[in-house]
Amino acid sequence: MSDLRAAFERAAQEVQTLPRRPDNETLLQLYALYKQATVGDIQGTRPGVLDMTGRLKYDAWAKLKGVTAEEAMKRYIELVERLKQTIK
Repeated sequence: MSDLRAAFERAAQEVQTLPRRPDNETLLQLYALYKQATVGDIQGTRPGVLDMTGRLKYDAWAKLKGVTAEEAMKRYIELVERLKQTIK
């Protein structure tokens, strides 16, 4: 688990240094996977209709309910690796 955690933390650092910002859908995926890996299942209530960004983030995270932290870390790392290859 410590190797996975180290790779996850490295990926979280690497995503900050991509030459271009990923599209919004990818950013939502990254956010949701990160939250699932670090916090676990979604918490709290869905934001109101006036908070569109909050709602999108909440919904993306809610889709991952039940995914283990380890699986979320693996998916996050894989997504960051794909981004590193495609965003240059």
